[in-house]
Amino acid sequence: MWSKSYSKSFKNIKKADIWRLWTDVNNRHTWDLDSEYCRLEGPFQVGAKFTLKPMGGPIVEIEIIEAQENFKFTDQTRFWGAIMDGIHEMEQTKEGLRLTTTIQISGPLSFIWRKLVAEGIVKTLPEQTEALVKLARKKNV
Repeated sequence: MWSKSYSKSFKNIKKADIWRLWTDVNNRHTWDLDSEYCRLEGPFQVGAKFTLKPMGGPIVEIEIIEAQENFKFTDQTRFWGAIMDGIHEMEQTKEGLRLTTTIQISGPLSFIWRKLVAEGIVKTLPEQTEALVKLARKKNV
């Protein structure tokens, strides 16, 4: 299994504000700048599936496999011969609210999907996290 994480702490941001943006999948493109669009029919819950159209890439189906309100959610994408999990966590610390995103990929063909997809996602995590927090602050003003 291959795994990479990005983590940063932010002051003056609330868990509920981040959670609200995370669970508003249909507007994910407003902070996930690599997405053209996302579509979720129904509530954000374990077992729910949504489609995501990455910039310049094909539409993928993603399943929510874990959801703990105001704490963590995990989404899973199944590729031919590999499974990729996106683990999104938040933790209140003395330095502020720590946001961590981990991308994990496993399976016999994970080495291919790591190069084609996962490494590109990891490269954009700092920019994506900053955009998420900026939007959360703007909406909370």
